[in-house]
Amino acid sequence: MDADLARPGDRPRVLLTMGDVAGIGPEVVARACVDPLVARECRLLVAGDATILERSLRLIGASIRVRSVASPADFAAGDEAEVACWNPLDETLATSVRDVQPGRLDGRAGRAAYEWLVAAARAALEGSVDAIVTAPLNKAALHLAAVDYPGHTEILADCCGTPNHAMMLFVPPGEIVHSPHGLGVAHVTLHTSVASVPGLLSIDGVWEKIRLVGDFLRQIGAERPRIGVCALNPHAGESGLFGDEEARIIAPAVARAVTDKIDATGPIPADALIRRALGGEFDGVVAMYHDQGHIPIKLVARDAAVNITLGLPIVRTSPSHGTAFDIAGQGKASAEGMIAAIRVATALARQRSPVPQMGEAPRVR
Repeated sequence: MDADLARPGDRPRVLLTMGDVAGIGPEVVARACVDPLVARECRLLVAGDATILERSLRLIGASIRVRSVASPADFAAGDEAEVACWNPLDETLATSVRDVQPGRLDGRAGRAAYEWLVAAARAALEGSVDAIVTAPLNKAALHLAAVDYPGHTEILADCCGTPNHAMMLFVPPGEIVHSPHGLGVAHVTLHTSVASVPGLLSIDGVWEKIRLVGDFLRQIGAERPRIGVCALNPHAGESGLFGDEEARIIAPAVARAVTDKIDATGPIPADALIRRALGGEFDGVVAMYHDQGHIPIKLVARDAAVNITLGLPIVRTSPSHGTAFDIAGQGKASAEGMIAAIRVATALARQRSPVPQMGEAPRVR
């Protein structure tokens, strides 16, 4: 993937959503907009509020100008000394969101983050941009705004009409991951309680995530991706002593994938599998639930891990961190995760064909 990042030619058009403005989203977006590496590789447009973006640029001591545009189609001819900002909010919300205080839960910030995300998804579906990169939103703020979704992944899947999708944390190859293609860790279940996970697992669901991971890895150059599948229970159930989900659900799903000529192995106890994957034995991992995949990857990779939504007809990535209310508005936030997400989105956009025009607008709530 690094070779693609350095390839000359037209720079992909990448749309950044501002996320929850009470968090560090506006600051990491601002820092990415003035990063010289990002400027060489892609053209950025921000879906957010120009006034808030200007504040964030001043916070980090940047002098670049902000230019408001009426639509994503209008930003291509912009000056390199300015950043284009598109705000699809209605005037009432656009005005009120500027009063949101850093570090405070606010339904106005949740509503704005949702509206920017939906507008960004539409722009990507229409082909106005080549990829979207999303700054963090806050799930409690979404709830305060009466937005009935647990997070980005589910909103985007609904907008794109994609029932089969997955969240994947991707770590590019390097000192952390020794597979030549990097390591992708996808999740069978996502934003749900741990208690609900066993009842949500199915043979079809596990198999589908194996397939999605394999498709992604082939897209980035792995001819025969090696995919390890996590067990749910300690010691892979210890022959049924600690649970039977491995025998009833996970093993049959792996067997089905193997029949489909996918190089899948499992179920393997998660602690052993992640260690083997980091050492280069696997290119992809399928975890059964959110923390099973997130904790080890965030522990070893931190901001190098990029969140990618699999199964969408558009390219979408994000940094793997959250809104970080505790440091919002203080000029302390690192943009390393946002820049990594932009670089991965740029590489994926270069590998894709243009997105066809959609017959219908995305379904939103």
